[in-house]
Amino acid sequence: MPNWLYRFRRQARTDGRGGVVIRPRSLYILPTRQGILLALVLFLMLAGSINYGSNLAYLVTFLLGGIWLSAILHTWRNLLGLMIHPAQVSPVYAGQEARFSLSVTNPSSLQRYGISLHQKKLLGESADLPAEGSCLLYLPIPTVHRGRLSLPEISLHTVFPFGLFHAWSYARLDISCLVYPRPADAGNPPADSCYTSSEDGDRGVGADDFVGLRTYREGDSPRHIDWKALARERGLMSKQFGGDRTERVDLDWDLLPAVDTEIRLSLLCRFILQAESQSISYALRLPDLTIPPGMGERHKQRCLAALATFGE
Repeated sequence: MPNWLYRFRRQARTDGRGGVVIRPRSLYILPTRQGILLALVLFLMLAGSINYGSNLAYLVTFLLGGIWLSAILHTWRNLLGLMIHPAQVSPVYAGQEARFSLSVTNPSSLQRYGISLHQKKLLGESADLPAEGSCLLYLPIPTVHRGRLSLPEISLHTVFPFGLFHAWSYARLDISCLVYPRPADAGNPPADSCYTSSEDGDRGVGADDFVGLRTYREGDSPRHIDWKALARERGLMSKQFGGDRTERVDLDWDLLPAVDTEIRLSLLCRFILQAESQSISYALRLPDLTIPPGMGERHKQRCLAALATFGE
């Protein structure tokens, strides 16, 4: 559709709080294939009733015609007044599906049935909304490139109650998903320049003194597993070592091979995940940003977000 036509298209209007409300002038409604077929059958029944003058045929024809007409009102009213607000979206890696979650609220005292989300040919979830209630509907959007993926224009659909009519309304919401670079295949950072020692000791990642046990994590060295605890049926436990030195890795953009930008970002993404799984402190140095050493979920998310938005 040409861009200038969007100004004349009906669309759910904003409610001033980041969401949209479906108002009467933002709704479309058309008969479905079943609705068109029933209308054709009713026309033939009416012609037969006139031809044969059958009162019973008139009764059945007008009864079904009344149901056909009343379905227009019920289908249209099933979407009227619904409110849509953006909910939280978790970051994903390029190539995965971004699951946009939207909160759909029914402020009226009437229940709403068969409400579904669409984005062109992508079909989201469907749900029934209780009176004065709300629910979360998820819409999966495939991702290809890293960066911020804004939610495209969506539409809310219904064919309730008989599937004779199809009502829908378009909506645009200010919500985006952060897409991290796709991790490269398993590999190690350049060994000649990345690994250094930190003067600040850190419980559990040092190498000098035994300080205790913790639950085994994937990637822990087999040499640190407490086999005696396993023999006592206490489960897999890893030994923690402290001291005044700990291993640290510097993930430096300039130390990577001179390859394509996206390949460098994929390599850095892989190195971050490896360092995190091995409980190694790591720093990230990009041409326009330096993140000091650290580890943990918040540090990982910060570094991955820097890779996702690099160059924006």
